[in-house]
Formats: sequence, structure tokens, C-alpha cells
Amino acid sequence: MAFKGLHDTDPLDTSVLVLQDRHRSHFVDIEQFQEVLHPRQQMRAFLSMWRMDPRIRLYVIRAGFYGIYRLGHIIIDWPLITCLVERWRPETHTFHVPIREMTITLQDVAIILGLRIDGAAVTGTCVLDVAGLCGELLGVIPPDEALRGSAISIRWLCQQLSTPAPDADKVALQRSARGFILALIGSFLFADKKGVHVHLCFLPLLRDFTQTSSYSWGGAVLAHTYRELCQASLDRRRGISGCITLIQ
Repeated sequence: MAFKGLHDTDPLDTSVLVLQDRHRSHFVDIEQFQEVLHPRQQMRAFLSMWRMDPRIRLYVIRAGFYGIYRLGHIIIDWPLITCLVERWRPETHTFHVPIREMTITLQDVAIILGLRIDGAAVTGTCVLDVAGLCGELLGVIPPDEALRGSAISIRWLCQQLSTPAPDADKVALQRSARGFILALIGSFLFADKKGVHVHLCFLPLLRDFTQTSSYSWGGAVLAHTYRELCQASLDRRRGISGCITLIQ
């Protein structure tokens, strides 16, 4: 795709890139928008709040999320992320740079995050019996102040489930592991606008850890990252969430 110049990212041909008048690069080019994107990922805060109990490690490994935990917090270069968003085109799902087009692939997800990229789709319903679901799979029922719609506070999960009792049985440890994975999902993989809540639609997928590992979590993370890039590149949006590590 041809551009006007090295520092002018407006395309010469807009027959494909039809969203240019809404694109972040357009506003930067006419000097109406030059803000650095604001972070919405809370991995560092999550890891400082929740030290994984060694007794739940086996369940986290079985579910396929131990690689994410081992990855830990990576410092994000936000000016770099902002520049990449300015080069992202939602029409083609690629970064348009002066030399060629590039994108994030499933192979990148598998290598960087260690998540499965084949298997069953990560899908379900957002219509949930919150009290019944949390009582069964987490062993605790969240109060109204810990909920935002069908999303649950990550801090509340940590307060309730991060420290299993010394004599905790298998069921209690599995519930703690579900809470840990759920918080990991909300803090890093599918972070919301503030990164402090996680949607409970993921919880039924953590019922059986062996079944959990059969889902294509990598494919879902990549699709979510594409969506966040597309939204951040349009209409002067000031933030981006999702798995930012994949972009960097």
C-alpha cells in the first residue's frame, strides 16, 4: 500500500483504506491529536496482590495457563505501542509500515504466550446465574459491591481466594486455582477498560481443568487483540486494553 511519504501515513489510494478520515494517523498528521495511549493492563498489580500458592500450581499447569504466569510483568513501551497503533489498519488487520505490511499471527501467540492455538472455540453465554456459578466453582458468592454487571472485581477475588487454608482439601484448592486463572485472564489476556474486573463468562470454561486446556485460548486472545487495535486506531481513542505484550 503506497503512502504519501515516510512521515506522512495518509494513503495515496483510499479505495481499500476507507476509514482514513477516522484513523488516528489522520488526526496526528493534521496536528489535532498527539497523545500517547494510556495503559489498561494490570498484570503487575495482579502479581503483587496474588502470590500463587504452590499447591494450586498443578491445576494452573493442567489448565494451560502456567506459561502466562511465568511470563510475568513486562514493561510496556507506550510511545512504541502508540506508534504501532497509528500504523494499524482496521480494514486489513495489518501494520502498514514504509517497507511492507506486518501483523500478529497465531504462531506469535503460541511462541510468546504459550497458549493453545487449536482446539475448541472459546465461547459461551453472558447470561449467568452469578450467585449459583460462583458458589459452585469458587466457593464464595460475591456481594453487589464486588460486581459490575456480570464482571467481578479482581481485588475481591484475591482477598477471598489467594490464601487457601493450610488444611484445604482438593475442592478448595481447585476453587482457588479457578480464581487465580480468572484473575489472570482479566488482568492480562482480556483486560477491560480499567483492568480491575473480569467477566464471569470465562468461569464456566474453568469447571474442568483438562477440558479448559482443550480450548483455543490463543485464538481468542489474538481476536481480542485485533479488536482492541482496531478500536484504538479510530476516533481519537485515548486508551487500549487487551494483551499489549503481543503488540510489543
